[in-house]
Amino acid sequence: MAADQHDVLTACSTEELRDRRSVKWREFPADVLPLRIAEMDTPLAEPVAAALTAAIGRGDTGYALAGRLPEAFAGFAARHYGWHPDPAAARLVPDVMSGIVEILQIVTAPGDGVVVNTPGYPPFFYWIERIGRRIVPSPLAHGPDGHRLDLDRLERDFAAGARAYLLCNPHNPTGLVLTREELTQVAELAGRHGVRVVTDEILAPLTCPGVRHVPFPSLDHEAAARSVALVSASKAWNIAGLKAALAVPGPAARTDVARIHEEVSEGAGLFGVLASEAAFTDGGPWLQRLLTGLDGNRRLLADLLAEHLPRIGYHPPQAGYVAWLDCRALGWDDDPAEVFLRHGKVGLSSGTRFGPPGHGFVRLNFATAPDRLAEAVHRMTAAARRRDG
Repeated sequence: MAADQHDVLTACSTEELRDRRSVKWREFPADVLPLRIAEMDTPLAEPVAAALTAAIGRGDTGYALAGRLPEAFAGFAARHYGWHPDPAAARLVPDVMSGIVEILQIVTAPGDGVVVNTPGYPPFFYWIERIGRRIVPSPLAHGPDGHRLDLDRLERDFAAGARAYLLCNPHNPTGLVLTREELTQVAELAGRHGVRVVTDEILAPLTCPGVRHVPFPSLDHEAAARSVALVSASKAWNIAGLKAALAVPGPAARTDVARIHEEVSEGAGLFGVLASEAAFTDGGPWLQRLLTGLDGNRRLLADLLAEHLPRIGYHPPQAGYVAWLDCRALGWDDDPAEVFLRHGKVGLSSGTRFGPPGHGFVRLNFATAPDRLAEAVHRMTAAARRRDG
């Protein structure tokens, strides 16, 4: 390793990262700095690495059971959110998206409308259509202070006959974290219109300092009791390829979660279960070091953009490690992500993949070393000069 693992974002050199076989470091040519895929440039948390090493040592590479993962998550939720979900009611699923798909198929019927806030996580769009449900886009409000939930628009979308609301909180790609008051208003609207709420809470462990995540099923409301949260250690501890997540029901949704077929659970990976148990149980100190580094990077990015690309709009996220950058003031007809790739050799996500409100935006992953983040902004600046020159 190039540095002390206590500084988790600088512990891996670029040369070491380019030896990785995952999508982030393999999808682009070697001269491109990749900041598109939501993988972090970190080593494994020490407890996670130890759990996996021990499993390899005993040849423990068979099929997965949920094991102690539901209890490990319940303990984490109690410590971090003050939420005490029933471990016995949780169901193992391979990942958050597959869990969402299963729950939506249980609580809705073919042709039903599913509300999704836009810009939104791209797989939401094609998976909802793939299972025969109808996407109801509900754009977030966007103003000088960044993005916020548009409750008036949400109520209109609920009232138009939607049967479910796929709520991503913390939100990808904007990093918005809804307050308890906002979530309570969502619950009241959902209850009034008979809408089932399914929440993607994969980014919940990654809230920034001073921001608190409120699990939707923890609310004292009938609609929250009937909701299902999908949770995972995958993003916070960088173990997405190991495949393990949980569907965690509110008290009135236990029978729905129990209907997830056991074959779905069998698609989870044993390494994912073991790594997630270790992360939720013993990965707190590593997570805190990570959050310190991410907070420094989100502020560094603000300073770099203000100095070098002041026309790009940026509101530091409240959670996660991606920045949602508004490039519309650059005045380009081209997709900004294509410009930055073609002229600057930096790989970013095209905002158009996140729905129509993403036109003119790019998503940048800042979970990397500060010097690589600075290099990315310098490359973007050079690309803008070449494009406009």
